[in-house]
Amino acid sequence: MLSFERIPQQTRLFLDYLRDPIALRRFYPEAVRYHYDLPARAERVLASQQTNRSELCDALERMNRAWGASEKTVANIRLLREADCLAVVSGQQAGLFGGPLYTIYKALSAVKLGECLSQRGMKAVPVFWMATEDHDFEEVATAEFINRDCALDRARVPLDMHQDGLPVGRVTLDERINDPTNNLLKALPQTEFSDELEKLLREAYRPRQKYGDAFARLMTRLLNRYGLILLDPLDAQLKKLAAPLYSEAARRAPEIATALLNRSRELEQAGYHAQVAASENSFPLFLHDDSGARHALVRTEGDKYQAKADGGEHSAEELSARALREPERFSPNVTLRAVVQDYLLPTIAYYGGSAEIAYFAQTAEVYRALNRPVTPILHRASMTMVEKHTWRTLERYNIGLTDFFAGPDHVISRVVAEHLGKETSAAFDHTASSFHSELDALQEKLRHVDPTLAAALEKGRRKINYQIDGLRTRFQRAQMARDEAVHRQLMRAFDLLYPEKTLQERRINITSLWARHGRYVVDWIFDAIDLGSHDHHIVYL
Repeated sequence: MLSFERIPQQTRLFLDYLRDPIALRRFYPEAVRYHYDLPARAERVLASQQTNRSELCDALERMNRAWGASEKTVANIRLLREADCLAVVSGQQAGLFGGPLYTIYKALSAVKLGECLSQRGMKAVPVFWMATEDHDFEEVATAEFINRDCALDRARVPLDMHQDGLPVGRVTLDERINDPTNNLLKALPQTEFSDELEKLLREAYRPRQKYGDAFARLMTRLLNRYGLILLDPLDAQLKKLAAPLYSEAARRAPEIATALLNRSRELEQAGYHAQVAASENSFPLFLHDDSGARHALVRTEGDKYQAKADGGEHSAEELSARALREPERFSPNVTLRAVVQDYLLPTIAYYGGSAEIAYFAQTAEVYRALNRPVTPILHRASMTMVEKHTWRTLERYNIGLTDFFAGPDHVISRVVAEHLGKETSAAFDHTASSFHSELDALQEKLRHVDPTLAAALEKGRRKINYQIDGLRTRFQRAQMARDEAVHRQLMRAFDLLYPEKTLQERRINITSLWARHGRYVVDWIFDAIDLGSHDHHIVYL
């Protein structure tokens, strides 16, 4: 295990939340320290549920059956129809070929907590909210993976498949989807699992399929034995069920904007960051035109709201009435999305990452403005998967994941100094130590004669240190050039464990592991999830 405090690029808010969420209840009113504190919320969650469960579950069953849902998923939807059943929710954008690994970690975290609550006598099912309403297609159009040469590689969908402003879930795949699929399969190693992986991908990502449906089909097949319920918020029936909340959010738009602005200031005054840039002129919903493209609404001088698309001005009351009549014309912005999710579902907890934890510090105010119970957010499972050939390299040279955080030069320096060029590295250390010792003695004598001479010597010392360090670096590179195999092993380890200075889970796609280990890797991931841990786990395969 590895504390997030040792991992670069973590925000203070995220680290403080992991350390003690209860201490941050000013921003997270329903925060819990551990998942086993959740049952105390159950009664409040169930009492606040207003959505018609029958209609909700009809929609969920229809869409999940269309994606090829397992009987366990269908059984979980039946269970959700019961008035005392809760939902453990997570979600993510509909990334190409399933997106980065943490998409799987999120889904399986929800599954595991659902099972844990069920074992304690509660009725709970896992639900995965697919963020198909997002419009940033570029963010979901690339899958990164480790190819047969153990190097970082990419497969991409042409960006011109997407119409500007259109939700990614509504993008229709054309014949060109076969190109990234072919490129991926060609680049991955050929193993006993290759045929199964090819079938998996081609059945999901095929021409004339909607992008959101392709993602859902793949996730269904990846996780079919776990009973995960997938939810597409673009579904017309779900839009109708969400209409009352859309309408209320539109009516209270000025209040919500002010509350978010004040909360952002409170966070900044407390030394934290505001994840979403708040504005007093913002509107919590996007308006969609006839083509389906979404447009932000902004408050004008006369307390009206205007979309750049049509230039027309609308009052909050007019937009509220329209949202009730035509909910398919609207979609929530990032500050309202979670509230919509928890209006539709009896959510006992949500699993998210560091950015979502930051969002929740602000969206708690939207829950309050709309008289909804705030949902506690739990940090999803976080892991780095280390395959056998990689951990052998780490073991051979006595290096770990934390060494990679300092960059390639640091790792190369360590390996050369401790293994490849041990004697020469020791000679460098001895020379530098002896040199500094002699200079220290000389500097002390000069200080008694003329302090300016001592200062001049110090300046000369810095120049000599620079030359020695430069020579040491050149030696290390030359040593690595002689040991090409070792250099190749280390660079492969970087791509596998810390690709482009990012945690593996944020870049690498599940196909990298499936091609090498088959569907068993999903079960290994599930088994490795520790609901009681807030740390990053290193899993050796």
